[in-house]
Amino acid sequence: MIHQIRVIFGDTDQMGVVYYANYLRYFEGARADYWRSLGKSYKDLEAWGIALPVIEAHCNYKRSAFYEDVLDVEVGVSELRGASIRFAYQVRRGDALLADGFTRHAVIGKDGRPRGVPEVLRAAIPAIVG
Repeated sequence: MIHQIRVIFGDTDQMGVVYYANYLRYFEGARADYWRSLGKSYKDLEAWGIALPVIEAHCNYKRSAFYEDVLDVEVGVSELRGASIRFAYQVRRGDALLADGFTRHAVIGKDGRPRGVPEVLRAAIPAIVG
């Protein structure tokens, strides 16, 4: 699934380059769009009695992005374990790969304790290729 964004001025630093931490915001926006593309949202997770807090995040920066750039953030589930889910991302400007990375999320219940991935969530996620 591809989420498209246009870089706003507030996302850039004094040199006019997208500030590194904003890539994690781009990842988050892509994740939310991913759920919407499946006909779901984070509200569905709450209804299922779970939350998916980020427990690990990584971004590998390759090239800079700038104000007004139109970026494509490709996102997909790359791993589904017993009590965690991993999303993989690629950020592109046209054909140029600017960054790639991942976030890992614990699956926790309303009590804040880890729990297995509910079957309803497994069923909502397309098959993982790889």
